[in-house]
Amino acid sequence: MNFIICLLLGFSIAIVGSITPSFLNLTVVKFSLRNGKKAAFYLIGGYATVLFFQANLGAYLANILMENSEYIRLIQKIGTGILLLLSINFFRIYSSSKVEKKDKDIPKSKAYFYGILMSLLNMMAIPFYFTSISFLIGFEYFEYNLLNGFYFSIGSTVGSFTLYTLYAIVAKNIEHKLTFIATKMDFILGCLTGFVAVLSIVKMFI
Repeated sequence: MNFIICLLLGFSIAIVGSITPSFLNLTVVKFSLRNGKKAAFYLIGGYATVLFFQANLGAYLANILMENSEYIRLIQKIGTGILLLLSINFFRIYSSSKVEKKDKDIPKSKAYFYGILMSLLNMMAIPFYFTSISFLIGFEYFEYNLLNGFYFSIGSTVGSFTLYTLYAIVAKNIEHKLTFIATKMDFILGCLTGFVAVLSIVKMFI
């Protein structure tokens, strides 16, 4: 597959996945306001490092699924369980966000490693890439191999880094709006993941 196409696919999917308000871009905004844009770039670098491997793993798992249809039923059951857990987690985050908390300061020197840790805790990344690439493979827009997966991961890393950098640059203008949307987004995502999980359970028994 064309090198440019793989990069563009990775870049576009990463932009879509990263643009939604989450604890990652909220942290970028707050860190940029407290410590400056340059320091925020180290935090974003930590995010991007992990996202490179998450995108690669998502592509690999999607390829296995598409090549081994006998595992689809098992993966559906696992996926349904994950959706239920995610739904519960989103509602928990939404409930706890109503309680005012004191933000924890992140030392500038540890920003990169803190970014790695936070990105590892992002439970949505691998399922997001897995689902997106499954659709791309299904519609024959993406043909997986190690090299294409590598190119795709580079594109997704650049896309994520670009968008998070934009959040850091315009942090002062979007802090309050992003915080408001993010609190509501947890509730919306909880409803959506719960709804999809229930539909999956019903579909499995029909």
